[in-house]
Amino acid sequence: MAPGSNISRTTTRLYIGKSTVFKAFLLGGVVLISAVFIWYTFNVIGKLQTDTRSQVEKYVKMWQLVANSPTSGNELQFIFDEIIVKANFPIIVLDAKKQPIHWRNIEGLSPTDTSRQTLAHLKKVADKMVEQHGEFPLRFAESHVNYFCYGDSQVIRQLMMMPFIEIGIVVAFMIVAIIGFQNIRRSEERHIWVGMAKETAHQLGTPISSLMGWAEVMESKCSGEQTVVERADVTDVVDNMKVDIERLQRIANRFSQIGSVPDLPSCNLNQVVRETVEYYRRRLPFEGKGISINFSAGELPGVPLNPGLLGWALENLLKNALQAVDQKTGRVDVRTGLQSNNKCAVVEISDNGPGVSTAAARKIFRAGFTTKKRGWGLGLTLVKRIVEESHFGRVTLKRSKPGETVFEILLPLQKNKRG
Repeated sequence: MAPGSNISRTTTRLYIGKSTVFKAFLLGGVVLISAVFIWYTFNVIGKLQTDTRSQVEKYVKMWQLVANSPTSGNELQFIFDEIIVKANFPIIVLDAKKQPIHWRNIEGLSPTDTSRQTLAHLKKVADKMVEQHGEFPLRFAESHVNYFCYGDSQVIRQLMMMPFIEIGIVVAFMIVAIIGFQNIRRSEERHIWVGMAKETAHQLGTPISSLMGWAEVMESKCSGEQTVVERADVTDVVDNMKVDIERLQRIANRFSQIGSVPDLPSCNLNQVVRETVEYYRRRLPFEGKGISINFSAGELPGVPLNPGLLGWALENLLKNALQAVDQKTGRVDVRTGLQSNNKCAVVEISDNGPGVSTAAARKIFRAGFTTKKRGWGLGLTLVKRIVEESHFGRVTLKRSKPGETVFEILLPLQKNKRG
Protein backbone atom coordinates (compact mmCIF):
# COMPACT_ATOMS: atom_id res chain seq x y z
CA MET A 1 0.00 0.00 0.00
CA ALA A 2 1.29 3.46 -0.86
CA PRO A 3 2.30 5.72 2.03
CA GLY A 4 -0.18 8.32 0.83
CA SER A 5 -3.02 5.86 1.52
CA ASN A 6 -2.22 5.78 5.23
CA ILE A 7 -2.03 9.57 5.32
CA SER A 8 -5.39 9.92 3.55
CA ARG A 9 -7.09 7.44 5.87
CA THR A 10 -5.62 9.12 8.94
CA THR A 11 -6.81 12.51 7.64
CA THR A 12 -10.31 11.09 7.07
CA ARG A 13 -10.50 9.72 10.60
CA LEU A 14 -9.22 12.99 12.07
CA TYR A 15 -11.88 14.85 10.05
CA ILE A 16 -14.61 12.58 11.40
CA GLY A 17 -13.30 13.10 14.94
CA LYS A 18 -13.16 16.87 14.53
CA SER A 19 -16.66 16.88 13.05
CA THR A 20 -17.99 15.05 16.11
CA VAL A 21 -16.23 17.47 18.47
CA PHE A 22 -17.59 20.44 16.50
CA LYS A 23 -21.16 19.11 16.69
CA ALA A 24 -20.79 18.50 20.43
CA PHE A 25 -19.38 22.02 20.87
CA LEU A 26 -22.25 23.49 18.83
CA LEU A 27 -24.84 21.59 20.87
CA GLY A 28 -23.22 22.67 24.13
CA GLY A 29 -23.14 26.29 22.96
CA VAL A 30 -26.83 26.25 22.04
CA VAL A 31 -27.75 24.75 25.41
CA LEU A 32 -25.59 27.29 27.27
CA ILE A 33 -27.02 30.28 25.39
CA SER A 34 -30.57 29.00 25.99
CA ALA A 35 -29.87 28.59 29.70
CA VAL A 36 -28.49 32.15 29.91
CA PHE A 37 -31.56 33.60 28.13
CA ILE A 38 -33.95 31.65 30.37
CA TRP A 39 -32.08 32.69 33.52
CA TYR A 40 -32.06 36.33 32.42
CA THR A 41 -35.79 36.27 31.63
CA PHE A 42 -36.71 34.83 35.03
CA ASN A 43 -34.38 37.33 36.70
CA VAL A 44 -36.19 40.22 34.97
CA ILE A 45 -39.56 38.71 35.91
CA GLY A 46 -38.46 38.48 39.55
CA LYS A 47 -37.41 42.14 39.61
CA LEU A 48 -40.66 43.28 38.00
CA GLN A 49 -42.69 41.27 40.49
CA THR A 50 -40.70 42.76 43.37
CA ASP A 51 -41.27 46.28 42.02
CA THR A 52 -44.96 45.58 41.55
CA ARG A 53 -45.33 44.32 45.10
CA SER A 54 -43.53 47.40 46.44
CA GLN A 55 -45.86 49.59 44.41
CA VAL A 56 -48.92 47.73 45.72
CA GLU A 57 -47.79 48.17 49.31
CA LYS A 58 -47.51 51.92 48.75
CA TYR A 59 -50.96 52.04 47.12
CA VAL A 60 -52.48 50.18 50.06
CA LYS A 61 -50.88 52.50 52.61
CA MET A 62 -51.97 55.59 50.71
CA TRP A 63 -55.48 54.33 50.24
CA GLN A 64 -55.79 53.35 53.88
CA LEU A 65 -54.30 56.66 55.05
CA VAL A 66 -56.75 58.70 53.01
CA ALA A 67 -59.68 56.51 53.97
CA ASN A 68 -59.01 56.99 57.69
CA SER A 69 -58.31 60.72 57.51
CA PRO A 70 -61.00 63.44 57.83
CA THR A 71 -61.10 64.06 54.10
CA SER A 72 -64.08 64.34 51.83
CA GLY A 73 -65.35 61.64 49.56
CA ASN A 74 -64.12 63.63 46.57
CA GLU A 75 -60.52 63.40 47.79
CA LEU A 76 -60.85 59.63 48.26
CA GLN A 77 -62.28 59.31 44.76
CA PHE A 78 -59.37 61.38 43.42
CA ILE A 79 -56.85 59.00 45.04
CA PHE A 80 -58.69 56.03 43.60
CA ASP A 81 -59.00 57.51 40.10
CA GLU A 82 -55.52 59.00 39.75
CA ILE A 83 -53.46 56.29 41.44
CA ILE A 84 -55.31 52.99 41.63
CA VAL A 85 -57.03 53.20 38.27
CA LYS A 86 -53.77 54.07 36.50
CA ALA A 87 -52.03 50.96 37.81
CA ASN A 88 -51.05 48.63 34.94
CA PHE A 89 -51.73 45.39 36.82
CA PRO A 90 -55.03 43.66 37.71
CA ILE A 91 -56.59 44.82 40.99
CA ILE A 92 -59.52 43.46 42.99
CA VAL A 93 -60.77 44.87 46.30
CA LEU A 94 -62.77 42.47 48.50
CA ASP A 95 -65.14 43.33 51.31
CA ALA A 96 -65.02 41.83 54.79
CA LYS A 97 -66.76 38.68 53.46
CA LYS A 98 -64.15 38.30 50.68
CA GLN A 99 -66.57 39.32 47.95
CA PRO A 100 -65.44 41.64 45.09
CA ILE A 101 -66.53 45.26 45.40
CA HIS A 102 -63.96 47.09 43.18
CA TRP A 103 -61.75 45.88 40.29
CA ARG A 104 -59.58 47.30 37.57
CA ASN A 105 -57.60 45.89 34.60
CA ILE A 106 -59.34 42.52 34.68
CA GLU A 107 -59.14 41.20 31.14
CA GLY A 108 -62.55 40.92 29.47
CA LEU A 109 -64.50 42.52 32.35
CA SER A 110 -65.84 46.05 32.63
CA PRO A 111 -65.44 47.82 36.02
CA THR A 112 -69.15 48.68 35.90
CA ASP A 113 -70.38 45.12 35.22
CA THR A 114 -71.84 43.85 38.52
CA SER A 115 -73.74 40.82 37.25
CA ARG A 116 -73.79 37.61 39.30
CA GLN A 117 -71.74 35.78 36.67
CA THR A 118 -69.10 38.51 36.66
CA LEU A 119 -68.85 38.56 40.46
CA ALA A 120 -68.48 34.75 40.53
CA HIS A 121 -65.67 34.94 37.97
CA LEU A 122 -64.00 37.77 39.91
CA LYS A 123 -64.09 35.67 43.07
CA LYS A 124 -62.15 32.89 41.32
CA VAL A 125 -59.64 35.39 39.93
CA ALA A 126 -59.22 36.94 43.38
CA ASP A 127 -58.58 33.51 44.94
CA LYS A 128 -55.75 32.91 42.43
CA MET A 129 -54.32 36.35 43.15
CA VAL A 130 -54.31 35.65 46.88
CA GLU A 131 -52.68 32.26 46.28
CA GLN A 132 -49.90 33.84 44.20
CA HIS A 133 -49.24 37.14 45.98
CA GLY A 134 -51.26 37.16 49.20
CA GLU A 135 -53.77 39.80 50.30
CA PHE A 136 -53.40 43.22 51.87
CA PRO A 137 -55.95 44.31 54.52
CA LEU A 138 -57.56 47.75 54.18
CA ARG A 139 -58.83 48.97 57.56
CA PHE A 140 -61.51 51.61 57.72
CA ALA A 141 -62.19 52.70 61.29
CA GLU A 142 -61.78 49.94 63.88
CA SER A 143 -64.25 47.31 62.75
CA HIS A 144 -64.53 47.66 58.97
CA VAL A 145 -61.90 45.70 56.95
CA ASN A 146 -61.49 45.27 53.18
CA TYR A 147 -58.85 43.31 51.31
CA PHE A 148 -56.67 44.39 48.42
CA CYS A 149 -55.29 41.76 46.02
CA TYR A 150 -53.47 42.00 42.69
CA GLY A 151 -52.17 39.94 39.82
CA ASP A 152 -49.23 40.07 37.44
CA SER A 153 -49.26 42.71 34.74
CA GLN A 154 -49.57 41.85 31.08
CA VAL A 155 -45.86 42.50 30.58
CA ILE A 156 -44.95 40.00 33.31
CA ARG A 157 -47.34 37.40 31.88
CA GLN A 158 -45.80 37.82 28.46
CA LEU A 159 -42.32 37.51 29.90
CA MET A 160 -43.29 34.33 31.73
CA MET A 161 -44.09 32.78 28.35
CA MET A 162 -40.71 33.73 26.94
CA PRO A 163 -38.73 30.74 28.35
CA PHE A 164 -41.15 28.32 26.72
CA ILE A 165 -40.98 30.25 23.46
CA GLU A 166 -37.18 30.30 23.67
CA ILE A 167 -37.03 26.55 24.32
CA GLY A 168 -39.38 25.93 21.40
CA ILE A 169 -37.28 28.11 19.09
CA VAL A 170 -34.07 26.36 20.20
CA VAL A 171 -35.59 22.91 19.71
CA ALA A 172 -36.93 23.90 16.27
CA PHE A 173 -33.55 25.38 15.37
CA MET A 174 -31.75 22.21 16.43
CA ILE A 175 -34.15 20.01 14.46
CA VAL A 176 -33.73 22.16 11.35
CA ALA A 177 -29.96 22.25 11.88
CA ILE A 178 -29.74 18.46 12.25
CA ILE A 179 -31.87 17.87 9.16
CA GLY A 180 -29.89 20.47 7.23
CA PHE A 181 -26.58 19.02 8.37
CA GLN A 182 -27.64 15.52 7.36
CA ASN A 183 -28.84 16.74 3.96
CA ILE A 184 -25.59 18.63 3.41
CA ARG A 185 -23.57 15.58 4.43
CA ARG A 186 -25.58 13.32 2.11
CA SER A 187 -25.18 15.82 -0.70
CA GLU A 188 -21.42 16.02 -0.10
CA GLU A 189 -21.13 12.24 -0.01
CA ARG A 190 -23.17 11.95 -3.19
CA HIS A 191 -20.95 14.46 -4.97
CA ILE A 192 -17.85 12.65 -3.75
CA TRP A 193 -19.17 9.32 -5.02
CA VAL A 194 -20.21 10.75 -8.38
CA GLY A 195 -16.92 12.57 -8.86
CA MET A 196 -14.92 9.49 -7.92
CA ALA A 197 -17.00 7.32 -10.24
CA LYS A 198 -16.66 9.63 -13.25
CA GLU A 199 -12.94 10.13 -12.74
CA THR A 200 -12.33 6.39 -12.35
CA ALA A 201 -14.30 5.62 -15.49
CA HIS A 202 -12.25 8.23 -17.35
CA GLN A 203 -8.93 6.92 -16.01
CA LEU A 204 -9.76 3.30 -16.86
CA GLY A 205 -11.15 4.12 -20.31
CA THR A 206 -7.81 5.05 -21.91
CA PRO A 207 -5.77 1.93 -20.93
CA ILE A 208 -8.73 -0.30 -21.78
CA SER A 209 -8.88 1.10 -25.31
CA SER A 210 -5.12 0.69 -25.65
CA LEU A 211 -5.19 -2.93 -24.44
CA MET A 212 -7.99 -3.77 -26.83
CA GLY A 213 -5.92 -2.36 -29.68
CA TRP A 214 -2.89 -4.44 -28.72
CA ALA A 215 -5.06 -7.54 -28.47
CA GLU A 216 -6.23 -7.04 -32.05
CA VAL A 217 -2.62 -6.61 -33.21
CA MET A 218 -1.54 -9.83 -31.51
CA GLU A 219 -4.52 -11.69 -32.92
CA SER A 220 -3.59 -10.54 -36.42
CA LYS A 221 -0.04 -11.84 -35.93
CA CYS A 222 -1.41 -15.26 -35.04
CA SER A 223 -2.81 -15.55 -38.57
CA GLY A 224 0.70 -15.25 -40.08
CA GLU A 225 3.38 -17.88 -40.65
CA GLN A 226 4.42 -18.47 -37.00
CA THR A 227 4.91 -22.02 -35.79
CA VAL A 228 2.04 -23.79 -34.05
CA VAL A 229 3.72 -23.38 -30.68
CA GLU A 230 4.23 -19.67 -31.21
CA ARG A 231 0.67 -19.31 -32.37
CA ALA A 232 -0.60 -21.21 -29.32
CA ASP A 233 1.46 -19.06 -26.95
CA VAL A 234 0.27 -15.84 -28.50
CA THR A 235 -3.34 -17.04 -28.53
CA ASP A 236 -3.16 -17.97 -24.84
CA VAL A 237 -1.78 -14.52 -24.01
CA VAL A 238 -4.49 -12.87 -26.04
CA ASP A 239 -7.18 -14.89 -24.29
CA ASN A 240 -5.87 -13.88 -20.87
CA MET A 241 -5.64 -10.27 -21.94
CA LYS A 242 -9.25 -10.40 -23.10
CA VAL A 243 -10.37 -11.74 -19.73
CA ASP A 244 -8.62 -8.89 -17.94
CA ILE A 245 -9.92 -6.37 -20.44
CA GLU A 246 -13.48 -7.57 -19.93
CA ARG A 247 -12.96 -7.30 -16.21
CA LEU A 248 -11.67 -3.73 -16.53
CA GLN A 249 -14.51 -2.89 -18.86
CA ARG A 250 -16.99 -4.19 -16.29
CA ILE A 251 -15.37 -2.09 -13.56
CA ALA A 252 -15.49 1.02 -15.74
CA ASN A 253 -19.14 0.36 -16.53
CA ARG A 254 -19.95 0.00 -12.82
CA PHE A 255 -18.29 3.25 -11.87
CA SER A 256 -19.92 5.13 -14.73
CA GLN A 257 -23.39 4.15 -13.45
CA ILE A 258 -22.91 5.68 -9.99
CA GLY A 259 -24.83 8.92 -9.76
CA SER A 260 -27.19 8.00 -12.59
CA VAL A 261 -30.47 6.07 -12.71
CA PRO A 262 -29.57 2.48 -13.70
CA ASP A 263 -31.79 0.28 -15.83
CA LEU A 264 -33.36 -2.60 -13.91
CA PRO A 265 -34.37 -5.25 -16.44
CA SER A 266 -35.76 -8.59 -15.26
CA CYS A 267 -32.70 -10.82 -14.78
CA ASN A 268 -31.67 -14.22 -13.46
CA LEU A 269 -30.45 -13.43 -9.95
CA ASN A 270 -28.98 -16.90 -9.51
CA GLN A 271 -26.80 -16.39 -12.57
CA VAL A 272 -25.45 -13.07 -11.24
CA VAL A 273 -24.69 -14.66 -7.87
CA ARG A 274 -23.13 -17.74 -9.48
CA GLU A 275 -20.80 -15.65 -11.65
CA THR A 276 -19.63 -13.74 -8.61
CA VAL A 277 -19.07 -16.93 -6.63
CA GLU A 278 -17.14 -18.51 -9.53
CA TYR A 279 -14.97 -15.42 -9.84
CA TYR A 280 -13.88 -15.75 -6.21
CA ARG A 281 -13.52 -19.50 -6.45
CA ARG A 282 -10.85 -18.95 -9.09
CA ARG A 283 -9.12 -16.63 -6.62
CA LEU A 284 -9.23 -19.03 -3.67
CA PRO A 285 -5.59 -20.15 -4.08
CA PHE A 286 -4.63 -16.53 -3.34
CA GLU A 287 -7.10 -16.15 -0.45
CA GLY A 288 -6.25 -19.42 1.33
CA LYS A 289 -6.18 -23.05 0.25
CA GLY A 290 -8.38 -24.19 3.14
CA ILE A 291 -11.24 -21.80 2.35
CA SER A 292 -14.38 -23.09 0.63
CA ILE A 293 -17.26 -21.22 -1.01
CA ASN A 294 -20.62 -22.97 -1.29
CA PHE A 295 -23.58 -21.75 -3.30
CA SER A 296 -27.15 -22.94 -2.80
CA ALA A 297 -29.48 -21.57 -5.47
CA GLY A 298 -33.20 -21.41 -4.77
CA GLU A 299 -35.98 -21.22 -7.30
CA LEU A 300 -36.53 -17.60 -8.27
CA PRO A 301 -38.54 -15.71 -10.86
CA GLY A 302 -37.00 -12.87 -12.82
CA VAL A 303 -35.77 -10.06 -10.55
CA PRO A 304 -35.49 -6.40 -11.68
CA LEU A 305 -31.81 -5.64 -11.20
CA ASN A 306 -28.68 -4.23 -12.77
CA PRO A 307 -26.22 -7.16 -13.08
CA GLY A 308 -23.13 -4.95 -13.09
CA LEU A 309 -24.00 -2.98 -9.97
CA LEU A 310 -25.47 -5.88 -8.01
CA GLY A 311 -22.46 -8.04 -8.91
CA TRP A 312 -20.27 -5.30 -7.47
CA ALA A 313 -22.21 -5.33 -4.20
CA LEU A 314 -21.99 -9.13 -3.97
CA GLU A 315 -18.25 -9.02 -4.63
CA ASN A 316 -17.76 -6.61 -1.72
CA LEU A 317 -19.72 -8.86 0.66
CA LEU A 318 -17.87 -12.00 -0.51
CA LYS A 319 -14.52 -10.27 -0.25
CA ASN A 320 -15.27 -9.20 3.32
CA ALA A 321 -16.35 -12.74 4.21
CA LEU A 322 -13.20 -14.28 2.70
CA GLN A 323 -11.00 -11.81 4.56
CA ALA A 324 -12.80 -12.57 7.85
CA VAL A 325 -12.47 -16.38 7.86
CA ASP A 326 -9.48 -18.53 8.75
CA GLN A 327 -7.30 -19.45 5.76
CA LYS A 328 -7.29 -23.13 6.74
CA THR A 329 -10.84 -23.73 7.98
CA GLY A 330 -12.76 -20.84 6.43
CA ARG A 331 -16.21 -21.45 4.99
CA VAL A 332 -18.45 -19.01 3.11
CA ASP A 333 -22.02 -19.99 2.24
CA VAL A 334 -24.16 -18.14 -0.28
CA ARG A 335 -27.88 -18.85 -0.52
CA THR A 336 -30.70 -17.45 -2.62
CA GLY A 337 -34.44 -17.88 -2.18
CA LEU A 338 -37.75 -16.12 -1.72
CA GLN A 339 -38.95 -14.15 1.29
CA SER A 340 -41.83 -15.77 3.19
CA ASN A 341 -44.34 -13.28 1.72
CA ASN A 342 -42.99 -13.88 -1.83
CA LYS A 343 -42.46 -10.14 -2.31
CA CYS A 344 -38.67 -10.14 -2.29
CA ALA A 345 -35.77 -12.28 -3.44
CA VAL A 346 -33.28 -13.05 -0.69
CA VAL A 347 -29.50 -13.39 -0.90
CA GLU A 348 -27.70 -14.53 2.25
CA ILE A 349 -23.92 -14.51 2.59
CA SER A 350 -22.64 -16.16 5.76
CA ASP A 351 -19.17 -17.03 7.04
CA ASN A 352 -17.66 -18.80 10.04
CA GLY A 353 -15.37 -15.93 10.98
CA PRO A 354 -14.99 -14.32 14.42
CA GLY A 355 -18.10 -12.14 14.00
CA VAL A 356 -18.75 -8.41 14.37
CA SER A 357 -18.92 -6.66 17.74
CA THR A 358 -22.14 -4.96 18.81
CA ALA A 359 -20.51 -1.53 18.72
CA ALA A 360 -19.14 -2.10 15.20
CA ALA A 361 -22.45 -3.53 13.96
CA ARG A 362 -24.19 -0.19 14.59
CA LYS A 363 -21.69 1.67 12.40
CA ILE A 364 -20.73 -0.96 9.87
CA PHE A 365 -22.50 0.69 6.91
CA ARG A 366 -21.23 4.21 7.61
CA ALA A 367 -18.84 5.73 5.10
CA GLY A 368 -15.29 5.79 6.46
CA PHE A 369 -15.89 3.23 9.21
CA THR A 370 -13.69 0.15 9.07
CA THR A 371 -12.30 -2.48 11.43
CA LYS A 372 -9.51 -3.44 9.00
CA LYS A 373 -5.98 -2.14 9.18
CA ARG A 374 -5.97 -1.61 5.42
CA GLY A 375 -9.63 -0.79 4.90
CA TRP A 376 -11.06 2.42 3.48
CA GLY A 377 -14.52 1.89 4.99
CA LEU A 378 -16.31 2.30 1.65
CA GLY A 379 -17.14 -1.30 0.68
CA LEU A 380 -20.27 -1.81 2.78
CA THR A 381 -21.36 1.79 2.20
CA LEU A 382 -21.21 1.08 -1.52
CA VAL A 383 -23.19 -2.14 -0.99
CA LYS A 384 -25.89 -0.21 0.88
CA ARG A 385 -26.11 2.46 -1.83
CA ILE A 386 -26.36 -0.11 -4.63
CA VAL A 387 -28.98 -2.27 -2.88
CA GLU A 388 -31.13 0.44 -1.31
CA GLU A 389 -30.82 3.44 -3.64
CA SER A 390 -30.37 1.70 -6.99
CA HIS A 391 -32.50 -1.42 -6.40
CA PHE A 392 -34.95 -0.18 -3.70
CA GLY A 393 -34.01 -3.18 -1.58
CA ARG A 394 -32.51 -3.60 1.86
CA VAL A 395 -29.20 -4.93 3.16
CA THR A 396 -28.70 -5.77 6.83
CA LEU A 397 -26.31 -7.54 9.12
CA LYS A 398 -28.88 -10.19 10.04
CA ARG A 399 -26.90 -11.71 12.90
CA SER A 400 -23.32 -12.02 14.02
CA LYS A 401 -21.55 -14.08 16.62
CA PRO A 402 -18.28 -16.01 16.76
CA GLY A 403 -18.51 -18.69 14.09
CA GLU A 404 -21.47 -17.19 12.22
CA THR A 405 -21.96 -13.84 10.52
CA VAL A 406 -24.87 -13.42 8.10
CA PHE A 407 -25.53 -10.53 5.73
CA GLU A 408 -28.95 -10.45 4.05
CA ILE A 409 -30.00 -8.68 0.85
CA LEU A 410 -33.68 -8.25 0.00
CA LEU A 411 -34.58 -7.32 -3.59
CA PRO A 412 -38.20 -6.47 -4.54
CA LEU A 413 -39.69 -8.71 -7.25
CA GLN A 414 -41.72 -5.77 -8.60
CA LYS A 415 -40.21 -2.58 -9.98
CA ASN A 416 -40.65 0.42 -7.72
CA LYS A 417 -41.44 3.88 -9.01
CA ARG A 418 -38.89 6.53 -8.23
CA GLY A 419 -40.21 9.43 -6.22
